Amino acid sequence: MSLKKGCQVVLRGCLAVKENEKVLVVTDDLKLNIGQALYEEAKEMGAEAMLMVMKARKVSGEEPPEPVAKAMAEADVVICPTVASLTHTNARINAVKRGARVATMPGITEEMFAEGAITADYQEVEELTLKLTELLTKAGTAKIVKNGCTLTMSLKGRNGIASTGVYKKPGASGNLPSGEAYIAPLEGTASGEIVIDGSMVGVGKLSKPLHAVISEGKLVKLTGEDADKLNVLFANDQNGSVGELGIGTNRNARLCGIILEDEKVYGTIHVAFGTNTSFGGTVKANCHLDGIVLKPDLYLDDKLVIEQGVFVDI
Repeated sequence: MSLKKGCQVVLRGCLAVKENEKVLVVTDDLKLNIGQALYEEAKEMGAEAMLMVMKARKVSGEEPPEPVAKAMAEADVVICPTVASLTHTNARINAVKRGARVATMPGITEEMFAEGAITADYQEVEELTLKLTELLTKAGTAKIVKNGCTLTMSLKGRNGIASTGVYKKPGASGNLPSGEAYIAPLEGTASGEIVIDGSMVGVGKLSKPLHAVISEGKLVKLTGEDADKLNVLFANDQNGSVGELGIGTNRNARLCGIILEDEKVYGTIHVAFGTNTSFGGTVKANCHLDGIVLKPDLYLDDKLVIEQGVFVDI
């Protein structure tokens, strides 16, 4: 699949771009090649295409410049191939509130347009993702077990979010490539320990696991070979708050060290620290950093949903 073909999948298959729609591509200096390709394809489709290039954000969750945020709020479709994620920003929240269809692509690579998660059967991804999202919404508690470590958290009163890769209705939003169901745990309730052994934002693919100790919803200790690369999590209480529990649902996704694809890997879970205000939480931090757990056991209300990375009775 060429870069052009991947752009067609995104614009036509996932976002259903129509002629004369205002399509804004927001990119940065490091992902300009992909942004340019999306812009050119949107133009060829007859859309009112626009391209805005900004300096790469320092961390995921950092807001874009104000002129970019304003333009996002005025567009019909917004596509964000960037180094750091704009998913959990007020700019994306406001664009969605105005009815924009938004696809964020943090860390996207040209290879992802050719193979891996973008090539999935998105009807299958959507079906599984919606089932798991409903389970998350109904659940009062979640428990993750891995290598003798257990992390528990309350989900009471929170709604699951489906990132299906299909964003065709006004206000629909999520990552591309996609395939995850996720939720904002109740602040202050996560407690226990977790082994993060797949990848971690700020590090990439892990050669050795990280071990996290969490108390009253906050990270209190992080050990492992690459732990010193994640000091931002201890900069303040918000940065180290448990902000997300997610489940990967894309069979074609591969663990590659880029969180955009890693968090979609089928049968994995991820826990993120930091901002979650964009999907029902109250944490507004300076970052949103996800850690992938391979082959976990996941219980929702004490019902086994994933057993060593295999979905059970879904």
